[in-house]
Amino acid sequence: MNAFQIGHIATRALLRNKMRSFLTTLGVIIGVGAVIAMTAIGAGAKARVEKTFESMGSRMLVVRSGSSRQGGVRGGAGSQPTITWDDMRAIQEELPAVERVAPLLQTRAQVMAEGQNWNTSVQGTTPDYFLIREWQAATGALFSDAEVAQSSKVAVLGKTVVDNLFGPYADPVGQIVRVNNVPFEVIGVTASKGQSAFGGDNDDVVFVPESTYRTKLQGELRQYISGSVNVQARAKDLTTEAQTQVEELLRRRHRIGDGDDDDFQVRNLSDIASAQQEGAETMTSLLAGIALVSLLVGGIGIMNIMLVSVTERTREIGLRMAIGAKPRSILTQFMVEAVTLSIIGGLFGVGAGVGAASYLVAKFGWPMLLQVDIMVVAVGFSGLVGIGFGLYPAYKASRLDPIQALRYE
Repeated sequence: MNAFQIGHIATRALLRNKMRSFLTTLGVIIGVGAVIAMTAIGAGAKARVEKTFESMGSRMLVVRSGSSRQGGVRGGAGSQPTITWDDMRAIQEELPAVERVAPLLQTRAQVMAEGQNWNTSVQGTTPDYFLIREWQAATGALFSDAEVAQSSKVAVLGKTVVDNLFGPYADPVGQIVRVNNVPFEVIGVTASKGQSAFGGDNDDVVFVPESTYRTKLQGELRQYISGSVNVQARAKDLTTEAQTQVEELLRRRHRIGDGDDDDFQVRNLSDIASAQQEGAETMTSLLAGIALVSLLVGGIGIMNIMLVSVTERTREIGLRMAIGAKPRSILTQFMVEAVTLSIIGGLFGVGAGVGAASYLVAKFGWPMLLQVDIMVVAVGFSGLVGIGFGLYPAYKASRLDPIQALRYE
C-alpha cells in the first residue's frame, strides 16, 4: 500500500465515528489551547514589565536619605535628610561610572488654571532628569539649564494634568498655571508615559526648575535635598558598579564606620525590573507546565481510543493481513490515525488558545503577546504526543495473528 492509500483508509476510519474522534481530540485541544493562552498572557506581562521600566529610564539608580529614629519610633525612608547638594555634586564629578545626576524634589499641591483646579505631584528637577528618564516633550519644550540658573517660573505639565485643567485636546503652552498661588508659565507637555512600575500615573505631574522649587515652593532645608537623587550609569553593564561607587562615596563623606548602618538608601531599578521579569517568567512556566499536563492527558485519551479501535477492527485487520497486507502497513495506518487526531486537535487548540487569550484580555485587561514559534512548537508537540501514545496500539494491531483475528467475534 502506498502513502495515499494508507492516508485514505485512516481518514475514512476516523470519519466513521465522528463524535468519538472529536471527543478524542478534545483533550489535545484543551491542552494546546491552554499552552497558547497562558504563554501569550505571560509574554504580554513580561513585555509590560519591560515597557514600564523603560519609562523609568535605563541604567538608573535612586539615592534617598535614611530613616529617622526617636526612641522606639522609626520614620520611613527619607524622613531624616542626610543627602546634601555637595553629595550630589561629588557623585557627578568624582565617580567614573556615573554619567548624569539630577535631583528630584517633590510635594503635592493644588494647581489651578482657567477656573479649574487639580491636586497633583509637583516636582523640582533639572534638564538632566528628563535625559535620565528618557522623557521628551510632546508639545512645547522642556526647561533648560539657563532657566534653572535664573530660577525661572516655568512649568512642564504631564498629560493627565493638562486633561484635567485645560481639556483633553487643549494646547496649554503659553498659559499660566498657579501652584500654591505662585504663577508659572507652561512651556511644554511631556509625552505620555502611562502607569509607573509602582502603580502610579507618570503623567499626573508638574515639573518646575529645582531652583524655583526651592525658593518659591519649599521651606528652607539649606544644604539638604528634600527628595531623591537620580543617577544614571554610563552603560547598562556599569549600573551595579555605579551603585557600589555611590555607596562607598557616601559612606566616606558621611564618615560611616565599618559595621555601622548607612544613613542613605541606593535603589537599583535594574534589579527590581529583573526580579519582576523573573516572577512573570516563573508564573508563565508554571501555567504552561499545567497546560502540558492537560496535553499528556489528551494523549492518554488517544491511546485509549486507539486500543478500542484495534479491538473493534480485529476482523478487518485479520482480513487485510490474509490478503497480503504487511504488518508495517497495519502499523503505519494506525500511527497515521493517531497522529492525524493529535495534529487536528493541535490546530484547533491553537484557535481555542488565541480565542481564550483574546477573551481574557477583553474581560480583565490583561496584556497579551502572541508568539508564532510557540504555536508551531505546541502543534509539533501535539504530533509527538500522537506518535508516543499511538505507537503501542499500532504495534499491537500489527502483531495480530491473521487466523486468530479472523476468528475474533
